[in-house]
Amino acid sequence: MPNPSTPAPTTTAAPPRTAPPTKHQLALMIWLCVFPTLTVINLTLGGWLRPMNPVLRTFVLATIAVPIVIYGLMPQLHKARARLVLRGEHR
Repeated sequence: MPNPSTPAPTTTAAPPRTAPPTKHQLALMIWLCVFPTLTVINLTLGGWLRPMNPVLRTFVLATIAVPIVIYGLMPQLHKARARLVLRGEHR
């Protein structure tokens, strides 16, 4: 016998899903994240990086840039792309 004081379970609609980006869209998205990130890091740390060996400099840049791009910028860009795609489907 159901308890009348217990609220009925509610279901929430799952947000609409978009198809994954094409390889060309993904390449553009990665470029849009990587280029500005590397530019800002180079402008910020350029004086400190300049005397380093090019391989070490590249290692430091990649070590800083990759987490920023993967965990910070790409998720935001995927959300923005999904909003654009969904907006285009509703027209």
